[in-house]
Amino acid sequence: MPWHMLKHHRSRTLKMLILLKEYCYVQKTVTARNFHSEIRVRFAPSPTGYLHLGGLRTALYNYLFARSNGGKFILRIEDTDQTRLVTKAAERLESILKWAEINADESPIVGGSVGPYVQSQRIDIYQDHVDKLLENGTAYKCFCTEMRLNLLKKDLQRRGETMKYDNRCRHLSSDKIMKLEATLTPYCIRFKLEDIQEPFQDLVYGPILNNIAEQEGDPIILKTDGYPTYHFANVVDDHLMGISHVLRGVEWQVSTPKHLLLYKAFGWDPPKFGHLPLIKNSDGTKLSKRQGDLHVETLKSKGYSAKSVLNFVTNIGGGFDDKEHNLLHSIEELVEKFNLGRINPNSCKLEMEKLLQFSQMDLLQQLENPVKMNILVKKLQVLLQDTYGEKLASNVIREEVLSPENIKKILLWSRNRICKVEDLLTEEFSYIWVVPQDLSLDKLAAMPFSPVNVLSSLIDKVSSIPDDDFSAEVISRNVRAVGKNNGLKVPAIMSLVRRSVSGLKQGPPVGEMLEILGKESSIERLKHARSLLL
Repeated sequence: MPWHMLKHHRSRTLKMLILLKEYCYVQKTVTARNFHSEIRVRFAPSPTGYLHLGGLRTALYNYLFARSNGGKFILRIEDTDQTRLVTKAAERLESILKWAEINADESPIVGGSVGPYVQSQRIDIYQDHVDKLLENGTAYKCFCTEMRLNLLKKDLQRRGETMKYDNRCRHLSSDKIMKLEATLTPYCIRFKLEDIQEPFQDLVYGPILNNIAEQEGDPIILKTDGYPTYHFANVVDDHLMGISHVLRGVEWQVSTPKHLLLYKAFGWDPPKFGHLPLIKNSDGTKLSKRQGDLHVETLKSKGYSAKSVLNFVTNIGGGFDDKEHNLLHSIEELVEKFNLGRINPNSCKLEMEKLLQFSQMDLLQQLENPVKMNILVKKLQVLLQDTYGEKLASNVIREEVLSPENIKKILLWSRNRICKVEDLLTEEFSYIWVVPQDLSLDKLAAMPFSPVNVLSSLIDKVSSIPDDDFSAEVISRNVRAVGKNNGLKVPAIMSLVRRSVSGLKQGPPVGEMLEILGKESSIERLKHARSLLL
């Protein structure tokens, strides 16, 4: 039912209950606001999709600011735009923040004393606060139809003027309003903008002066369906939830004067505002929520740890001593070292190479910790079985390949070649886990030497190496000797061995490849390659 009709049907009892509920909200929050006894910040995303790196940066910096000042971090879901909602998006948001170790003190799931923390559950609160603005004359009912607004927009566009509402209904007489209401003409509620002469102090950018009344007409604060617009609900919620500081993206800086006017209209003290600089792609373009590779969930699914992603985000956004710019920190260390005054107001660019660096640093730290090493071993064992399945079973030494000792050996060997465990599942390293079937050895038949004879010599030579001396250096020396005995140059014999055991044209040094495969598996690979040429 439209709001203007619903208002006529609300009972006095319900009205009193709502006012009593609001009174409780105010009593729980005003004390903290008046005495500044607690810093309270919030992250208020819309459940319209996946969380991307820009949103994560906002959530993280609010969390770091709260924790570094002994304050509270609140998660609020702003779902008043019902046309853009995505099923289960709110649940995913809270879940991915928990994965990132950004734990809310109050949220839809955690609860709290000033909930609900979902805007669609606070509609009565917004409607009652609209009444207050109507009563004090800072808001008014607008009966303009969508057709009139479209015609106005086209006329302004034709004349090359600023596209804004002309505030027509601000000047309607009381008699006219009563007549329109009597015929149940739909209306929304607009807020009266006024000229701003004084700048507000941005915690990041310094003094900002933006006379919003010159740029747009009176904004809608409550739509005809009874749902508030972002700007209105945002201000009401921040006040009732006792928010002391608002840290958000710089794209909202232009709207801050409008929010400050709303605080003034209610007679409330506003929070302090700070705006975080814009994050851009490496080519200078603006980030988009449609860039799936920048979704935090995507990075998680690719194997990046929360620690590496958080350090990547702080590396982009500043807020820390430059001397520690490229060090890997825990969430507790980030809290300790965070400084709002060190945030650079200039736009910053994403350099995904930095994420790889932080991920590798995190991997190296985990490999040095026995407990975390065992976790990585078990993780890789599961990933290998899920990825290769029966191909692993076809390997005659499958148990040896998946053994904890072998997995640890490969993790340590590859630590400077990979950034995360999942990298060992790429084609480049597949030869370690399964016997390659396509070795592309057909061209070798036309070579001026017998590949079969050379492989036979290699098998004998490798078999003769003592088990306790099966190292990259010894292997390489023996392979060179086989090549020399068969009149082959070093590149030729090394290429033959590499193709035979891995199917790769390029890769790690041959000695390293055979060492990491182990003696028994190396012989198996060479025999397999020889059988394909017979």
